[in-house]
Amino acid sequence: MSTIDTSVVNAMNGTASATQSTSSSADDLRENFMTLLIAQLQNQDPLKPMENAELTSQLAQINTLNGIEELNATLEGITGQIGETQALQAAALVGRGVLVSGSQVLVGSEEATPFGIELDQAADSVKVTLADSSGTVVRQFDLGALDAGVHSFNWDALLEDGSVAPDGAYKVTVEALAEGERLSTTTLSYALVSGVTRTDSGPLLDLGALRGQVSLRDVRQIL
Repeated sequence: MSTIDTSVVNAMNGTASATQSTSSSADDLRENFMTLLIAQLQNQDPLKPMENAELTSQLAQINTLNGIEELNATLEGITGQIGETQALQAAALVGRGVLVSGSQVLVGSEEATPFGIELDQAADSVKVTLADSSGTVVRQFDLGALDAGVHSFNWDALLEDGSVAPDGAYKVTVEALAEGERLSTTTLSYALVSGVTRTDSGPLLDLGALRGQVSLRDVRQIL
């Protein structure tokens, strides 16, 4: 192992500390590293010169620093491209209907908004219950077996007796079973995308006063 004059090391350490206190850029770090390596080569013991493996290791560290700097620049570029792509995707949803987490179905003018179910795993049987604002059950559906994933449905806005459901909001509850065991489910509500807001964390979809704003990852299905 080669040695270096202590005064040189101290001088270099002082220079590196001063440089790092004023700038932490990769260029400054690389320059300090190269200066230190050159000083080490110039002041090495002639009887115990630096071995090739040691020199190679030192140079590899420089290459690693360069590689990290280039990788960071590449990642910044990719992040920017992803952000622009998300903004375009969000803008394309304006005026479209989407399903997001929620348990409400709205009825108006003898029509009901769509609703959905998200299953973590396949179910042997799925039953949907619709109740009015007072909690009274107004309609039930036996959907049978469903695969894992997102499923959307349309209610004909008819009650069990065949009459049209009064205008208003109805709550959807789901019971899914597999081999007799209850499964985890997520009910989904319909919303219309009316606008997009760009934020530092990504675009947000404006779903109106009732639903507020959600991110793209909150959208489970586009209708």
